[in-house]
This record gives sequence, structure tokens and C-alpha cells, in this order.
Amino acid sequence: MAVGFRIMWCCYYGSKKRGLSLEEKREKMLQIFYDSQDFYLLKELEKLGPRKGVISQSVKDVVQTLVDDDLVSKDKIGTSVYFWSLPSCAGNQLRNMSKKLESDLEISKKRHMELVEQCESLKKGREDSDAREEALSEFKAIEQKYNNLKEELGQYADNDPATFEAMITKFRKFYDLILEEAIKVAHEAANRWTDNIFTLRQWCSNNFPQAKEQLEQLYNEVGITEDFDYLELPAVTPVTVKQVKADE
Repeated sequence: MAVGFRIMWCCYYGSKKRGLSLEEKREKMLQIFYDSQDFYLLKELEKLGPRKGVISQSVKDVVQTLVDDDLVSKDKIGTSVYFWSLPSCAGNQLRNMSKKLESDLEISKKRHMELVEQCESLKKGREDSDAREEALSEFKAIEQKYNNLKEELGQYADNDPATFEAMITKFRKFYDLILEEAIKVAHEAANRWTDNIFTLRQWCSNNFPQAKEQLEQLYNEVGITEDFDYLELPAVTPVTVKQVKADE
């Protein structure tokens, strides 16, 4: 029974018609144009395709590949899109394609010959010999030594004078920035206390007018003289964190 089933299976699937390849479908659709030499709408081609073995669902894609390869012409007339192809047009297109391929082939051959000649030219003076092998060996040894020294040099990068000087410069800029900020805070605090002293002097003058001479003597003793005033800082160009980072 198993043998009979296998025979039936082989007969069934062996008898099924194999589907057309894309190239075969293209040939079938081209034949429609060549036989009639007429103009077609896409829906008309979708009806004619199955008669040649091309299912209607694939007609659109097949025809588009023919259009892309310039084997079928396509144009919109009014609201409709028409397709057509004549054997003479296809022949001219194939001949043009053939000429282009032949031209490309000649260019490739010429380039190949140039590369062969260049290769032969480069081989001159590089023939295998004991001297060449010795020179190559020496070159590889020197190259290896160079790489080792370069790697070793990288280990001492932190002690490089240029790197150290850059670190010092960066430190100085940050120090100047911090010092400038500290001076600013101290200046504001000094003037704030100066303002408090002026306020206190005014209060004493208002509340103890009879003790004016004693107060003036007290002021002089503690250093509050006639030239006592708010502090002023000279104009300087401020250093910012952004400037310090930009120099890194």
C-alpha cells in the first residue's frame, strides 16, 4: 500500500505543470506585442497574459521589468496608460545594448593589460633572492623595534614636559579663577561692613548730638578718618570656567 501511495504521489506531482520563470514570462509577454504590433492597456494585457501562461496577477510586474529594460514603451494618453513594443524597436535596443557591452568589454580588457604591465614592472628588482629575504627580515625587525619603542614612549606620556607644562598652565588659570572669585566676595563683604559703619555713625549723630567731639575722637582712634570710604577694585578682564575648558 505504501508503494502504491508513493507511485500515486509521484504521478500527481510529476504531472503538474512547472511554473514559468521570470525570463520565460517576459518572453511570453513580448510575444503578445510582437504578434499584434498593437497598443494595449494594462487591463487588456492582464486578460491576454493567462493565454500565454502568465497569470494575471503577475502581468503588471513582468511588463514593468520590460519597460525598465526599454523593451516595452509606455506612455500616458489622456487618462489612460498605453503599452506597446515593435520587433524593430526591440532589435535596435538590443543592438545598442550589445554595442555598449562590447565597449565596456574593450575598456575592461585594456585596463586588465595595463594592470598586468604594471604588475610586471613592479616585479623588476623584487625577484626572490637571499639579499631580498635578508633585507625584508631586517625591515621587519626594525619595524617591530619601532613599534616597541612607540609603545614604551606612550607609558611615559604623563612625564612629558609639554604635558606637564599644559597641566601647570591649566592649574594657574583655575587658581586665578578661584582667587578672582575670592577677591570679589571679600570686596563685597568689606563694602557691606563699610555701609554698616556709615549707618552706625549716622545713628550716633542723630541720637547723641551733644557727644559729637567725643564720637569723632573715637572714630579717629579706630581708624575711621575723613578719607574712609567704600573700596573700589581696578578693572580687570575676568577669567571664566568656559575659557579654561576651551584651552584644554
